[in-house]
Amino acid sequence: MTALSRPDLSDIHPGDWVDRRLPLPWRPYARLARLDRPVGIWLTLFPCLAALIQASHGFPAVWQLIVFSLGALLMRSAGSTVNDIADRKFDAHVERTRFRPLASSQLELHQAIAFLIAELGLAASLLIFLNSYTRQMAIGVLPLVFIYPFCKRFTYWPQAVLGAAFNWGMLMVWAEAAGHIPPGAIVMWIGAITWQIGYDTVYAYVDVKDDVRLGLKSTAILFGEKGQACIGLFYALTVASWSLGGWLLGMSSSYAVGMVVIAAHLGWQAWRIDLARPQLSFSLFLSNVLTGALLTIAALIGTW
Repeated sequence: MTALSRPDLSDIHPGDWVDRRLPLPWRPYARLARLDRPVGIWLTLFPCLAALIQASHGFPAVWQLIVFSLGALLMRSAGSTVNDIADRKFDAHVERTRFRPLASSQLELHQAIAFLIAELGLAASLLIFLNSYTRQMAIGVLPLVFIYPFCKRFTYWPQAVLGAAFNWGMLMVWAEAAGHIPPGAIVMWIGAITWQIGYDTVYAYVDVKDDVRLGLKSTAILFGEKGQACIGLFYALTVASWSLGGWLLGMSSSYAVGMVVIAAHLGWQAWRIDLARPQLSFSLFLSNVLTGALLTIAALIGTW
C-alpha cells in the first residue's frame, strides 16, 4: 500500500454528527468525552448489564438500569478525559490521536480539568440512589481510573489495569442488587478483564509503531509477532472464566449455549487477526460490541 492509498487511522472524523449538530463551543468537549466514538460506552455497559441481570436473577429494576447506564456513560467519559489529559503531549505525535481536542489545541488544559470535575460530579450524584456498600465500591475504582493513563509509561500491561477499571461496574451491581459479591461474580469480572486484554491488544496494534517510537508500552509491543496466539489465549481464558462464573452463579443450561456462541465469535476474531493491517485490527476491535451484547443475552437466558 502506497503512502497515497494508505488509510487515515485518525479516530476523529470531521463532518460527523458532532460537527453537524452541536454548537461550535461544545464540539471539543463532546469529543473529549468520546461521545462521537460510543464503542467504549457499549464495551463498558454490556458486561455491567450482564452482571446486573445475573445479580437480579432476571430482568432488573428499571431504576437500576437507568442509574448504572448513566454511570457507565459518565465514568467512561471521565476516564477518557483523564486519559487525554495525561497523554496530551504524546497524542499529537500518534496518527490515530493527533486530532483529539487537547492534542490539537482545541482545548486548554484548564478547560479539560474543569470538564473532568463536572463529569465526576455528575457521576457522584448517582451515588445518592445506591446503598452504602455500593458507594464504597464506587470510590474504590477511582485510583484505577487515574493510574491507568500513566501505566503505558512503566508497564507492558496497561490493558489489564484498564480492564479492571472498565469493568468495575460488574462488582458494583452485585453490591447493589445482592448486597454481597459472590465468588462467581469475581470470576465473571476476571473474565471481563481477560476479554479486555484481548480486544484492547487488538486495538493497540493500530498504534504499535507510534508507541515504540515514543517509548510507550503495551501488550501489543510485548506480544510482538506472537500477538495472534496471545490474543487467542486471552479470549480462551475469557470464555473459560465466564463459563465457570456462570456455573458458580447457577446459570441454566441455556447460558452454556450463549458461551458457545461467544467462543465461536471470539475464535473468529482470533483467526482473522492480521498484525500488519491496522485497519483490520480496528474493525475487529469494534466487533467486540457484539461480544458484549452476546454476554448480556446469555446472562438473560441463563436466568430462565
